[in-house]
Amino acid sequence: MDGEPPCPKPPTLPHKISLVSSPMRAVIRLRRKVRIQKKNCLQVDLNKDKSPELVQTRLLQRQISLNRTNLCSSSISLFNQSSFENSRYFTFDTSRDQCTLNKYKRKKRRRKSKVVLYPESSRKYLPTAEKSKAKRCLFLLIGIIFLQILNAIENLDDNLQKYDLDGLEKTMHREVFGQKLAVEKIMELLKDYLATHIHNKPLVISLNGPTGVGKSHVGWLLAKHFRSVMDSDFVLQYFVMHHCPNKEATLGCQLDLSKKISDIVTRAETEEKIPLFILDEVEHIPPVLLDTLSRFFEPNQTNEFLNAIYILISNIGDSEITKFVTQNVSTEDSLSKELPNLIQPLLIHMHPLWNSADIIPFVLLEKSHVIECFVEEIRREGLYLNQSHIENLASQLCYNTTGGRQYSKNGCKHVGSKVSLLQRPV
Repeated sequence: MDGEPPCPKPPTLPHKISLVSSPMRAVIRLRRKVRIQKKNCLQVDLNKDKSPELVQTRLLQRQISLNRTNLCSSSISLFNQSSFENSRYFTFDTSRDQCTLNKYKRKKRRRKSKVVLYPESSRKYLPTAEKSKAKRCLFLLIGIIFLQILNAIENLDDNLQKYDLDGLEKTMHREVFGQKLAVEKIMELLKDYLATHIHNKPLVISLNGPTGVGKSHVGWLLAKHFRSVMDSDFVLQYFVMHHCPNKEATLGCQLDLSKKISDIVTRAETEEKIPLFILDEVEHIPPVLLDTLSRFFEPNQTNEFLNAIYILISNIGDSEITKFVTQNVSTEDSLSKELPNLIQPLLIHMHPLWNSADIIPFVLLEKSHVIECFVEEIRREGLYLNQSHIENLASQLCYNTTGGRQYSKNGCKHVGSKVSLLQRPV
């Protein structure tokens, strides 16, 4: 139609080929120019070098470098073919390819430096460390010491069981009235001494107090008990008024007492036993006989004389004990502490052997203790009396009243005679 612009005609086939081939031609021309420039640079370098040998070496170096680059480019193309396929444009930049090659080398090195892993079924063993022999010796020494301590403890228990001191303590608490502190002190000394058979001095116990408070009865209980747990030959009861009544015959008493003690100690040492010597009525003993006894109490003797127990029974200091107890009725706890210090100077004045003795005072008995003595004596004789009758018998004895308490003047000394009167036919 008139007035409309003419439509453009589609390009013909030769024109399409020219559109496609023009970029290719430009690329070819660029490559040719690069090659020409390289050749020109090579010729300029050759002209500058004067010696042909240097020129030859330069040519060889150039050729080697070109071969290396070709080899690198071929290897890069092999390992990074995917990256070249993905690239959309052709470039002369090879820095990316070089980085890829470096990464590949690093990965390869890391693979070489991997740690070898052990299979789960196998066991890992550390290198054996050398053990010190000093530790073994130390453990052995500790074991020996422990066994010795254990053996010593067992020996202590065996000695205490051999003498049955628990049974003795129960008997004394049951049959000795009003002397709780004295009994506890006696048992403490015996347990400490009889726990072992090795001593540096003999045990000397001095029982002091007024008449009838239980001193001789304690000596009788000790002799009875030790005769039952040991042979009766290892226990000696020596009554001064019976064994040495004549003070003029003191020499014979000395020889007799020394021989008895020596024989008993020697036999007891062979059987590993500790003998017991009970000396009653010591207040009547002659001074010469005390000298003989003191020699057995010394620590610098042979071993057999160091393993022995001596019980000295006397009423020395009875007036001092009576006065102290009546004046200190409310302070019974201080009796066991203050009374020994009060009596010891009197005993040492009589003879120095009491320096090596443990002094145990026996205090006054109250009326309630006397009633207990009556009950025990009546039970022993097989009699039966009601409580009112027993209290009536106890009231017939003499007492000192102090601080609301009645203390017997003669203790339980006349209890036996009173009970024996009950057995006489009327």
